[in-house]
Amino acid sequence: MEFPVTFHIFGKTILAHPLFEAVGMFLGMRYYFYLKRKSKEKLSFNTSAAVLIGATAGALLGSKLIGNLESPYALFEHFSFQKFWSNNTIVGGLAFGLIGVELAKKVVHHKESTGDLIVFPLLFAIIIGRIGCFLTGIYEETYGIPTDSIFGMHLGDKYLRHPVALYEIGFLIILWIGLKYIQHQRKYPSGFIFQLFMLSYFIFRFILDFMKPRIEIVGNLGTIQLVCICVIIYYIYAIKNTQYLNLKY
Repeated sequence: MEFPVTFHIFGKTILAHPLFEAVGMFLGMRYYFYLKRKSKEKLSFNTSAAVLIGATAGALLGSKLIGNLESPYALFEHFSFQKFWSNNTIVGGLAFGLIGVELAKKVVHHKESTGDLIVFPLLFAIIIGRIGCFLTGIYEETYGIPTDSIFGMHLGDKYLRHPVALYEIGFLIILWIGLKYIQHQRKYPSGFIFQLFMLSYFIFRFILDFMKPRIEIVGNLGTIQLVCICVIIYYIYAIKNTQYLNLKY
């Protein structure tokens, strides 16, 4: 296989990553609306609209902001709106999407969790997006550092590199199976599946980013890893609090 894999659409050459990312988001949303129609928990129009707007606005802002802060020196020294708009990361999207949803729920005075239904559509969308990351090789900043391990692959240059996109796809499939098993037990409080998803994914991303090129901001940690630490702490507290309330009542 030669990297990058490209597609010719309407006379233009498009890298696999943005194409698969767009397809993943579209199919993920269709999957979410399918699950929503089947769900017994019905939200009012105002609540649904507020949550969707909050999630979208937060995810868009967060993905761009954290994506650009991965290289803060380049951002502030040579600012370009086009470059700012093109940089994004799912870590920022998930973290700020969460903030957007929580703020939206406060506006409409909705206290119940709304996250469980979005977990598997999110997993589906990320898996499709990561296929695009892998097919793009080193031509976007989603590749791994050089390695001499048996997992090393040529991704478009002379080095054997960690295929971090494949690692993530494998992890997400295992996480999907694990969360489906827990879901079938039906012995968990509302929001618990989403909390487990977020905690598990951010722990994985914190570890995975040691295998990716990064600018060290604090110690040997990059911006994404610092965001991961904040989210991990938040969800450890959230899960402990959820379990306490569940046992109490």
